[in-house]
Amino acid sequence: MENFKKLINKIFLYNEPIKTHNFSLAETFSIPVKDNNNNPILYTSLDVNLEYIKDKYSTTINSDIIVREFNLCAKGKEYKACLIFIDGMVDSEIINNFILRPLMSKNPSTSKPISTVITNNITIKKIKKFNLEDYIYNSLIPQNSIKKANSFKELISSINVGECVLIVDTLNTGFSLDVKGYASRNISSPQNEIVVRGSQEAFVEKIRTNTSMLRRIINNENLVIENSCVGKISKTKIAICYMKNIANSSLVQEIKYRLQNIEVDSIISSGQLEQLIQDDSLALFPQIIATERPDKATNHLLEGRVVVLVNGSPYALIMPGVLIDFLSSPEDLNLKFQYSNLLKIIRILAFIITLFLPGIYIAITTYHTELLPTELLFTIAASRNTVPFPIIFEIFLMEISFELIREAGLRVPTPIGPTIGIVGALILRRICC
Repeated sequence: MENFKKLINKIFLYNEPIKTHNFSLAETFSIPVKDNNNNPILYTSLDVNLEYIKDKYSTTINSDIIVREFNLCAKGKEYKACLIFIDGMVDSEIINNFILRPLMSKNPSTSKPISTVITNNITIKKIKKFNLEDYIYNSLIPQNSIKKANSFKELISSINVGECVLIVDTLNTGFSLDVKGYASRNISSPQNEIVVRGSQEAFVEKIRTNTSMLRRIINNENLVIENSCVGKISKTKIAICYMKNIANSSLVQEIKYRLQNIEVDSIISSGQLEQLIQDDSLALFPQIIATERPDKATNHLLEGRVVVLVNGSPYALIMPGVLIDFLSSPEDLNLKFQYSNLLKIIRILAFIITLFLPGIYIAITTYHTELLPTELLFTIAASRNTVPFPIIFEIFLMEISFELIREAGLRVPTPIGPTIGIVGALILRRICC
């Protein structure tokens, strides 16, 4: 009977929700030993190190994290070792031929004597004490770029950027090997800054390719390229480039200060970085030059400017930027000064017309019609007889329509883009006239 009453009460009566629940969460693996910067450091046990890394990368569900365990041969002894890398970001052929093959191959067990001394017909040979870490670093790995690290933070950062990490049992030091092999876009022609006479190369998304293009053009040891990271989560690589014998040191320090004090989780493009380091975020006009041309960036470097490259973005940021820089073209240097100055004057006039023409048109046709010739005034008045909108509304409609046509021409598929521009212009002409 009591059980029946409980069942009825459970079905028909309201019961207060249980506010406390008894459950337990599995503890994540942690390394108690840390360095001076509070970063966990490696143990001498390979199993402990692997357990920590596998927990960090969730290797049970991550399909592209490769953990390759093997036996390393050194001086006739075998040691347990492990390679950790991300599949798709490394060159498998380099790992097979220049890392795994020399590490797993048998090597001589005897050491060459450092010196030999003969005393009383007794030969005494001095042999250097065997050190596994130095032997791997100096003799076993035929790799041009190898770094040592004893903290998990350094090793994990190396894995994230496409390097391979080697961890050996009995050693509390790991090795980072540069074996990057992920696919990237080849150097192509500029898409937005096209010139007739000039370089036909453009920056790409790979930061090291971009820095190499600058190095190739500027054959000078005074070119400094400093690496840094921005973003707490993304840790996006950036490169600060300047000529140390030309650039103002105060300018360089100011840019470094702004970059180091950016508190954001992620940055994936140079446009985001530009908004975070510019002087006035509410200004309508650009304050930093963005270019996809290495030759333009090089010219500004030789003038004492600072260039910032962002990994994953094909645009370089040039600082500081002044008004005349936005009215200049990379092709001006390839023309005689008479022609280049004439083109700059034309660009300045075009800038002024673009900025003030709508306002001047409204002011003259509405309030100062006496400034217009009589025949032109009659023509404007006749054309406006069929337009049901005031002039200011017509101007706003035209500006918005132009922006819509421009956006449509950029965003729609390439075969349709030119057609939309032509049809949109015809419709706009029909509306406004």
